[in-house]
Amino acid sequence: MTQTLAAGWVPCEGGETVSGMSARVFRVMAHKWPETPHWEYDARYLGSDAHGEWLGVSQGTHIARPGASLNAHCDQVILAPHEGWWVARFFADERVVNAYVDIATPPDWDEATVSYFDLDLDVLRGPSGRVWVEDEDEFAQRRGGYPERVVTNALHALDEVQRGLSGRTGAFSEQASMRWLRALADL
Repeated sequence: MTQTLAAGWVPCEGGETVSGMSARVFRVMAHKWPETPHWEYDARYLGSDAHGEWLGVSQGTHIARPGASLNAHCDQVILAPHEGWWVARFFADERVVNAYVDIATPPDWDEATVSYFDLDLDVLRGPSGRVWVEDEDEFAQRRGGYPERVVTNALHALDEVQRGLSGRTGAFSEQASMRWLRALADL
């Protein structure tokens, strides 16, 4: 899979929001391998920068999966990287976690949806800066059902994300996400 924006949508240069795009709402659809529905929610397109495409989820947004649902407890921004096997969420309320990264296939975009496969592994950064991995047991159980290329890319992404979150560098720096959290708050 490769990440592409829908025909007619042009990624923004230099982090600027393209006129009218901030009003564009996409349905974000995560799946478990090979095609089981997982979390779904609506997110507003905020713009693009060197790290990827940014989407905003406002506090109170309904987030659901089969058998569970919740409302977003605070504003959050989603980063779908230009390259990489992960999708990140950064939270305005950092009391529990400030970053939650799904190791995932590169997102596919069309005119109404952003979809990807959640590959079980999650990397989190807490308010103290501690970084940890969750659901390694789920990945180990399902690993045999993934193509080897998927396993290789997931493990490479896991290492990349852990280093980025621990070092607070690049896409995982506070400066990267705070800019987009402010943009969401200003809408």
